[in-house]
Parts: sequence; structure tokens; C-alpha cells
Amino acid sequence: MSRIGKRPVAIPSGVSANIEGDTLSVKGPKGTLTMGLSDLIDYKVEGEEISVQPANDTRAARNHWGMQRTLVSNLVEGVTDGFSKTLQISGVGYRAQAQGKKLKLQLGYSHDVDLDVPEGLEVKTPDQTTVEISGIDKQKVGQFAAEVRRWRKPEPYKGKGIKYQGEYIFRKEGKKK
Repeated sequence: MSRIGKRPVAIPSGVSANIEGDTLSVKGPKGTLTMGLSDLIDYKVEGEEISVQPANDTRAARNHWGMQRTLVSNLVEGVTDGFSKTLQISGVGYRAQAQGKKLKLQLGYSHDVDLDVPEGLEVKTPDQTTVEISGIDKQKVGQFAAEVRRWRKPEPYKGKGIKYQGEYIFRKEGKKK
């Protein structure tokens, strides 16, 4: 039994959910999100909540149960509050600048790194060493943050690179003379 899957997802006021065929669409103040439904799970919109139950008693259905409930919960949370990730850049000469639908990074390479911001995401740079990525789709926000971080992962000796806000980088000692 899934502890997460047992709990129904509450639908706040101002949010509507409906199931058409094999898609669940959730509409709220920030926009609309849709998700394809799994055949192994039964989804029901009942009043002010969405319940998720396994369709049969197979191992695969039980394995999908909790994950599918979390995906539905992410849809509801995304259209009400949205998601955001903050990246911190540290290193001499490392900086970021948001320019419309592009993010320009200077990370110590011989060239600047220009990244196109995906549709549905908003990127802000309050200062040169902070990048705020926000949107209603949790997967897109996390994926774009990972792509930005990939250009210069934090290294363990000096701690230079791009890290998530609140991430701790385990520092190594280095060579002794």
C-alpha cells in the first residue's frame, strides 16, 4: 500500500480539473497543465479532490500508484503557486544576464554561453551571480536548471561553479606542501 497514493489531492478554489479520454487537464490562475493518464491507475475527480487508485492488484499498478498521485499533485500546485529554482554562481569573472528569451552566461570559457529559455519558463537575474528560474511545470523548471548547471558544475577544491541555492559543496583539502 502506498502511503502517498492513499491521500487524495485537494483542489483549491479557483482551480478546475477534468478528465477527457486519457488526459487530465488542470486549469488555474497561472495557466493550464495536462497530463497523460496511465492505464494501470484509476483517476476520479470527486468534488474538491482528485483520487488516484490502482486499476488492478498487479505489482506494476502498485509501483505506479504513488508516483502518479505526486504527478497530479504537481499539476495542481503548478497552476496555483508555480515552481522556482534559484542558482548561485561563484567564481572570479563568472556572471549571468537574462536578455529577453535568452540567458547569457560567462563561465570562464573563451566564449559566452547563450541558452534559449524554454516556452513557459521565466528567467530573472536579480544580480550577476543569481539566476531565478520559475514556471508552472515542475519538470521543465528542474530540467532547465540542470541544463544551466551542467555548463559549470561546482568543483570540490575552490567551490567555483553553478550550484543550487542551499546546496552544500563538500570541499576537499587539496595537496599539502
